[in-house]
Amino acid sequence: MNWQAITDMLPLLAEGAGLTLQLLFLSGFLGLCLAVPVAIARLSKTWWINILPRTYVFLFRGTPLLVQLFLIYYGLGQFEAVRESIFWIVLKEAYWCAVITFTLHTGAYISEILRGAIQTVPVGEVEAARAVGMSHRQVYTRILLPRAFRIALPAYGNEIILMLKASALASTITLLDITGMARTVYAKNYLPMESFLTAGAFYLVLTYGLTLFIRYLEHRLHADRKEPVVIIG
Repeated sequence: MNWQAITDMLPLLAEGAGLTLQLLFLSGFLGLCLAVPVAIARLSKTWWINILPRTYVFLFRGTPLLVQLFLIYYGLGQFEAVRESIFWIVLKEAYWCAVITFTLHTGAYISEILRGAIQTVPVGEVEAARAVGMSHRQVYTRILLPRAFRIALPAYGNEIILMLKASALASTITLLDITGMARTVYAKNYLPMESFLTAGAFYLVLTYGLTLFIRYLEHRLHADRKEPVVIIG
């Protein structure tokens, strides 16, 4: 094991980690913002409101993230209408194509997590809110969504961690995230073990940090819960 090579590549991989976190947090936040209206629309019993989000979720959950990334980055550019539109300023950049793809992908998953969480909110709480005169909008903003966010937090945290690892695909469209930097370093030093083991260590550290942060949020949002007592023997 070439420890000097590992030491030399640390600054480059740290720079790649910064890009990885940018992609993760931006797409995670935008995906959450997208998931809320999609989840609410999915709960609608009106077919013409339900059909569009249902189709969106089906497509983005049913196809690989890599295929989606290639379709947006490589595929859209072949249409002249896209190249001549105002959107080409964004779509010609690999960074924004990755953000858009990750947002749409994780938004589909988060919307299903939220939909399930909303449906598990006790009916009695909703009926009590209506009994005191809350409107349909107030029931959602004051009762359903806050409770659903609490219920969905562990699954949402798991989705964010999965997106952290999936963000390695950004390197396939020339972005120098952790994996992209590791591939660049490997192309120079021809040390695959050192390059990719160090990259894996960066992902482990980031995953551990996210896990601790999500656990902290769970504790804050569920302060009434006590740690389970395990009795041995």
